[in-house]
Amino acid sequence: MKIKIKKLHLAAVIPSYAKKGDAGMDLYAVDMNWDEHGNFVYHTGLAMEIPEGYVGLVYPRSSISKTPHHLRNSVGVIDSGYRGEIMVKFGGNSHPSNYSVGDRVAQIVIMPYPLIEFVETERLSETERGQGGFGSTDEFEIEFSNGGSDE
Repeated sequence: MKIKIKKLHLAAVIPSYAKKGDAGMDLYAVDMNWDEHGNFVYHTGLAMEIPEGYVGLVYPRSSISKTPHHLRNSVGVIDSGYRGEIMVKFGGNSHPSNYSVGDRVAQIVIMPYPLIEFVETERLSETERGQGGFGSTDEFEIEFSNGGSDE
């Protein structure tokens, strides 16, 4: 699939897969500033034309676990109609940031999505889980006979 992408900044890096089989493509920072809430806002210097029926999902890289940061909106959703700059906003309690201009700060995954039409009903089908909510599947935890190890 080919997606049109526009560099908004001279130093912007076109995302690409690092390894065969990767789902996400790295996003690099070309600038960083703080917003009024003290969040780190990283600019990628990129805008793209995601086709209708697809969505861009922006996730943190696994290296975020080495920092006090967290992606402010959990997963960034880039809709097909958006043509502005892709930006990544992190919350955290450290100044300065652990990421610098030029670093890989996030990854983007482009995926198709179905068009959904909800149909209101008075009755839903029965399932084993039923109305079990938060933590309801914990009652099915597996206990290992050798102290919790599966070796």
